[in-house]
Amino acid sequence: MADKLVILLYLLVMVVAGYVGMRRSRTSEDFAIAGRRLGPFMYTSAMSTVVLGAASTVGGVSLGYQYGVSGMALVLSLALGIAAIGVFFAGRLFRSGVYTVPDAMSRRFGPQTRVMSSAIVVFYTLMVGVGQIIAIGTVLTVVFDVSATTSAFIGWATIMLYSVAGGMWSITLTDVVQFLVKTVGVICLMLPLAIGEAGGFGAMRREVPDGFFSPTGIGVGTIGAYFLLFFFGFMIDQGNWQRLLTARSERVARWGAVASGGYCALYGLAGALIGTAARVALPALDNPDDAYAEMASLVLPVGLFGLVIAAALAASMSTASGLLIGASTVLTNDVLRPLGGPRAASVRANRLALFGVGLVALGLSFALDSVVGAVTVAADVLAAALLVPVIGAMFWRRATTAGAVAGVLAGTAVCVLFMVVSGLYANEPVGYGMLAGLVAFVAVSLATRGGRGTAEVPFEELPPAAPEPVRGADGPVATPQVAVPSPRSA
Repeated sequence: MADKLVILLYLLVMVVAGYVGMRRSRTSEDFAIAGRRLGPFMYTSAMSTVVLGAASTVGGVSLGYQYGVSGMALVLSLALGIAAIGVFFAGRLFRSGVYTVPDAMSRRFGPQTRVMSSAIVVFYTLMVGVGQIIAIGTVLTVVFDVSATTSAFIGWATIMLYSVAGGMWSITLTDVVQFLVKTVGVICLMLPLAIGEAGGFGAMRREVPDGFFSPTGIGVGTIGAYFLLFFFGFMIDQGNWQRLLTARSERVARWGAVASGGYCALYGLAGALIGTAARVALPALDNPDDAYAEMASLVLPVGLFGLVIAAALAASMSTASGLLIGASTVLTNDVLRPLGGPRAASVRANRLALFGVGLVALGLSFALDSVVGAVTVAADVLAAALLVPVIGAMFWRRATTAGAVAGVLAGTAVCVLFMVVSGLYANEPVGYGMLAGLVAFVAVSLATRGGRGTAEVPFEELPPAAPEPVRGADGPVATPQVAVPSPRSA
């Protein structure tokens, strides 16, 4: 009963945060990027929680159970990717005012690239969000005696309540709570107790298979695939871009992302060590994905067990809310706004789009037992199709519209082709797709340089594609959508 009360209290706190966030969301900029007012702690917490989803928490422990400390390779790739966003992208995105991937493409290459990139980004964010909703259902069934479908609906409804109410403000406030829950539950409680249950590091080294304490035990090829997919993929992840622009200044955005990367790397190591300890304490698990919950049940008393389960729940909810608002922001900013003007980017339109995206995600989570295949396709295509053109848009002055279109098409086609040839879960598709996209992008850009789409000024100095005023719920707001970040701190 105590564990159930902890979970219910956690869900109630999420709803209350939604109400507080609603009172702060007065314009579309408030709703999409929290008014660009987050200070270092709130910003770093939000950046960390959007990275550390179910794959990083339950999945990270599962990889540790199977491969030892090298199981942190997945989370480490994510950590490096989030740090790289701050180092390489913060300045350009802040100076340009861009906060969606399709907007970056269209600002440089024209409206046709906006449509292509919007479709890819929405598909990616939606499918990964569906995966998180399914994970929420799986986590809640550990505590409540209800079906996974009912549990998923409870988690989804909570996410919708706080996300639709206040947008990024609500999501950020819940992220801070989720950051604290995950830090206490996983790093401060679960990690030392799991290692103690396994008899300490000495006993763990003796009991686990050879290579469990090797940094490459999971395989160099697998580490390389994680790096290609998650490091590069995270650099163009819509949720990460949107979080970047919530910072109150470029300096906070840059160094907060680096600090978030460091925290995420520590979290990944903790998960891998918990999994390694579980291999000693629970050597006969049929499913490695059960290692997190089974180890928590073994080492934690009633109440604290609920807190650790809440940490896994927080991991999925924070990532799901960030992904769903990313998809809805692309729809309002890059699809509806060009068609319908400023009114299509109002707070009301943002709320309706977010709720609509959430309904689609819920329906897909009910229809699919597993979305691993769809998530794999979406993540591979995102990196293969958009990484090279997006980086080219920001850093290469000779890039052209024709080159960008060729890069997206070539990267997508080759990636999908190798999924068919080598298998859906093979390591080759994303690597070959990126290479094909790079070759096509550079070759066609050089062949068409000087034509339409060539920019001879830095990316951040390009004029906005649609410099129209943003309309809030109560009417026009004088501040343009590419306003200078506010010096106020949250």
